[in-house]
Amino acid sequence: MNVMEAIRRKRAVRSFRYEPLPREVIEQILYAGRRAQSSKNSQPWHFIAIQNRETLTALSKMADCGSYLPDTPLAVAIVTPDPVAHYWVMFDAGQAAANMQLAGVELGVGSCIVTLHRPEPSRELLSYPEDMHLRMLLAFGYPADPAVFEPASRPGGRRPIDEVVHFEHWEAEKA
Repeated sequence: MNVMEAIRRKRAVRSFRYEPLPREVIEQILYAGRRAQSSKNSQPWHFIAIQNRETLTALSKMADCGSYLPDTPLAVAIVTPDPVAHYWVMFDAGQAAANMQLAGVELGVGSCIVTLHRPEPSRELLSYPEDMHLRMLLAFGYPADPAVFEPASRPGGRRPIDEVVHFEHWEAEKA
């Protein structure tokens, strides 16, 4: 599958078959995240691969929209330096997340970003250092509905390109 095809097929998947992901698939997804670009090649991220249901359940309580986490075969916590002091790390973490999600599409694995709105308890739960922070993780698994990767347009899809792209300056008639 080429990159444009993976981009067209990528969807937010929140309903997974509970089928463990093979170790090789997990490693390919994590490799894709590690290969992401970053500001000045700083590679500010660390990834924690989580498969334990009790841990996933505890993490789900730290998110406003993470009720599906306990049934997720894999979550990847993206741990970074302080995003307030180092504002670019969230952009870099987002690039790592996108790489992992696109690799997942190629492997038939769905994913969704989960924001931790109350991340404080995650430090003790996952044992990451005091100078690191966790704001998001990714849920991965085989989609409950395999048709989710079909590239056909669906209601609620993307806005037309002429509504979101501007050349040289903001075109007032689009506003």
